[in-house]
Amino acid sequence: MEFSGQYLTYTDYMALGGTLDIMPFNLLEFNARKQIDLRTQGRLVNVANVPQEVKLCMFELINSINNYNNNMNETRSTNVASEHTDGYTISYLSTGQIQEIIKAKSNDLEDVMTSYLADVVVNGTPVLYLGVC
Repeated sequence: MEFSGQYLTYTDYMALGGTLDIMPFNLLEFNARKQIDLRTQGRLVNVANVPQEVKLCMFELINSINNYNNNMNETRSTNVASEHTDGYTISYLSTGQIQEIIKAKSNDLEDVMTSYLADVVVNGTPVLYLGVC
């Protein structure tokens, strides 16, 4: 399977200290790119020279999404919020707690994009511009 239009190549990812194999990287890069495209209203699609801030943002997003996925897989497999051995009690995650985790992930990704992309301008338009002054 070929992944085109990447904002961060696997070579650049590895040069920044990335540790993922190529296929998990490609899948996470695609996911992170779609997050950026949604937030920037597609202003970076087909940009010839991807700005360094975007590449660094992608690196952070890939790591964040990967960590989130790993944590959610562990949480889903057990659904255990906490466990105590003294009296042996187990607490399970509620739907509300799971929704809070998802909301926290969304906020984390938004914070990463805002911090890295706040000053990025492509074709004379700030990439985070939403049309409101």
